Amino acid sequence: MALIKQIRQRTGLAIGVIAGGLILFLLGGDLLSPNSSLLGGSQNVVGEIAGEDITYEEYVAKIEEFRVAYQQRTGRAPAEVEMVSVREQAWQAMIVEKVFQEEYEELGLTISSAELVDMVQGKNIVPELRQQLVNPQTGEFDKTQLISFLQSLETADPAQQAFWAQQEQLFADSRLRVKYDNLVATSEYASTAEAKMEYKAANSTAEVSVLHIPYSAVAPSEVEVTEAELEDYLSKNKEKFERGAFANIEYVNFSILPSREDSADVITTIQQLTEELRNTTEDSAFVSRNSEVRPAFLTIGPGEELPEDLTSNVDDIVEGETYGPFVTANSSYASYKITDQYEGTARMRASHILFTTDGMDDEAKAEVKSQAEEVLADLKEGGDFAQAAAQYGQDGTSQQGGDLGWFAQEEFVEEFADATFARNSTGLLPNLVETEYGYHIIEVTELPQTSYTKVAVLQLELIASDATRNEAFRNADTFAAESGNRNEFTENAQEGDYRILQANEVEPSARNINNITNAREVIRWAFSEASQGEVSPVFELDNSYIVASLVSKKEEGEVELDDVREQVEEQVRNEKRAKIIMDAIASKTTLEEMKAVYPDDASINEIPDLKLSSSVLSGIGFAPKAIGSVFGLEQGQISQPIQEDIGIIVAKLNTLTPAGEIGDYTAYQAQLTQGAAQRTSYQVMMALQDLADVKDYRYKFF
Repeated sequence: MALIKQIRQRTGLAIGVIAGGLILFLLGGDLLSPNSSLLGGSQNVVGEIAGEDITYEEYVAKIEEFRVAYQQRTGRAPAEVEMVSVREQAWQAMIVEKVFQEEYEELGLTISSAELVDMVQGKNIVPELRQQLVNPQTGEFDKTQLISFLQSLETADPAQQAFWAQQEQLFADSRLRVKYDNLVATSEYASTAEAKMEYKAANSTAEVSVLHIPYSAVAPSEVEVTEAELEDYLSKNKEKFERGAFANIEYVNFSILPSREDSADVITTIQQLTEELRNTTEDSAFVSRNSEVRPAFLTIGPGEELPEDLTSNVDDIVEGETYGPFVTANSSYASYKITDQYEGTARMRASHILFTTDGMDDEAKAEVKSQAEEVLADLKEGGDFAQAAAQYGQDGTSQQGGDLGWFAQEEFVEEFADATFARNSTGLLPNLVETEYGYHIIEVTELPQTSYTKVAVLQLELIASDATRNEAFRNADTFAAESGNRNEFTENAQEGDYRILQANEVEPSARNINNITNAREVIRWAFSEASQGEVSPVFELDNSYIVASLVSKKEEGEVELDDVREQVEEQVRNEKRAKIIMDAIASKTTLEEMKAVYPDDASINEIPDLKLSSSVLSGIGFAPKAIGSVFGLEQGQISQPIQEDIGIIVAKLNTLTPAGEIGDYTAYQAQLTQGAAQRTSYQVMMALQDLADVKDYRYKFF
């Protein structure tokens, strides 16, 4: 009910106050930063899309849309960790609006009024609404709540009506993207020739002997590299080393982990609370007051799992019993009380393949039905349902093998629900099921289940006490105050016996520093505020205080030799080593003779079942060029020396077992088509972003 309740409560005054507070929250420290447009700063552009500047104000407004949507969906404001996802969703939405809108228009993709009505009050209500409008007694979606709210909009104030219109637009935008992705994905096709190649690559095997001579076989003293050679290699291979902006940072970590005393206090507290939970008759209210996990009162229905920390410690749960406390995977302490076990609304699970007939005449419907019957016949002969769903399915479930998840009978159209719930065994339904949407091939994967369990969860986090945190902060603050530059930073760390850690080539959008998560503020400081050699103030992270020093940073663009000297030098040395090795073995005619040239480093590996589809030589490493050359040899023939990243490879083909001919390659066609379809959405997104020349400067602000 969070979605509807919060909309109803949004009065004009509340909207103004909340909006103002939220903008201040979202802007945060940026209001007074050098980038702030409020202080006259000129750098208020967070990015560019298709040549158009995206201002900080535009982006913050879009973030607010998604933040509100998150709160309506979950019933709570997003934490900072969750705001990372919210900001990214907002940015991607702006890209979609500016990049995909033209695609939608050219393809004629729209959301009709009837379709939008169906999404918010018809038979295909969007998941966002289904998840929120739940009857607390049954745990099921309650459509009457939605209808009641929609009817109340007619007399609602303009702010509520405007907010709902915004929500409908978000639903429509999301559905447009689904349509586009499905359209592109279903356009993928693999030919019989491609399927035949895939089959042969997977089933042709070779027995080979492989000589591997690593580059380390040539001593460093034998290879001289000049500055000119390094510069020449870099100029000819710039694409290998192009990269975005990065920074090199040093830091000292002042841990805020709980002390032994902190742990003892938490254990004592949860033991006391567990006894109180065992004796109370108000389970839900008790855990709502005392548990540090939300939600604290769970209803576990068919298809849902009991908490893992409970099932891993208790074999058979009993109604009314209390279990724990247990140590959880994240080092907190949890106890569980089984409040109730009862029989509720039956739910089952099925998969389907939809052959849509929307808008078709009788003749076209007959053709669709004929195709559906052919696919059903193939499945009855043992065909793969998931592959068929990916190839033929015409709704959003096609990319999940047709899986519909767990559902109640009233959640689906009558013909579909009646057919599935009438089954008394899992498996393929023998006949097509026709609904208003088209023809369905249905596979029941789980029979109806009715068991529900209510669980009260009492959980306390093991965190550092105020005394522990204060001690860590005093140490960090003193260290930062006494370190005016990088030299003093190093000296003070040595005197205080603090370990200096390095984080090299940190990217502007990174959120972590090595294994330290949620270190965004440190990274933003390095890119937007710090100069080389500067020492930071104290940053408070999840489990530590950090004091950092900026060693160096580079802006986006082509790198200079000093930035990648080690990598370039290694490449140049390996090329020279490769020539030395190949010259040394040129006159040898057998693998054994070649190995004898480098007896301490070279090895001969026997591989009895090498496949053409492989890219790795067992016991050696990644060597796709060498594997490809093997399958071009005659039996008994030795290849030319092949230069790979792992060294020089020479292979001898002992025997080749080609893949036998088969009469039907459709399974391989489906496999290729499904794989391509799953990649298409992401690839198209990346291609359109490249064409739009998207530039992302958000790291300077967030």
